[in-house]
Amino acid sequence: MAYLRHLCYIAIMGIAKVTRNFQVTIPKDVRQAEGVMAGDTLLFTATEGKLEVTKMGRAALLKALAGTWKDRGTGVEYENRVRSGWKKRANDLGY
Repeated sequence: MAYLRHLCYIAIMGIAKVTRNFQVTIPKDVRQAEGVMAGDTLLFTATEGKLEVTKMGRAALLKALAGTWKDRGTGVEYENRVRSGWKKRANDLGY
């Protein structure tokens, strides 16, 4: 039986440790190679035990977020639902 083997080369550019506040410093080599600057937006994805970080430009960010508001109604309707939840929570706590 023949097996196809998919070879994948990964450039390991640095290792970072998660702090007690769950923060990670992006290694300098990675920042320089990918052009990551202060204020940039990064997208974190997790699949099958693997974490990926992708730098998001404005167009890519809008594309990634497209449709996330679907089925929530208008902004006013959503805000009213959130506020009614606050009122219910306050009543449950006896305020």
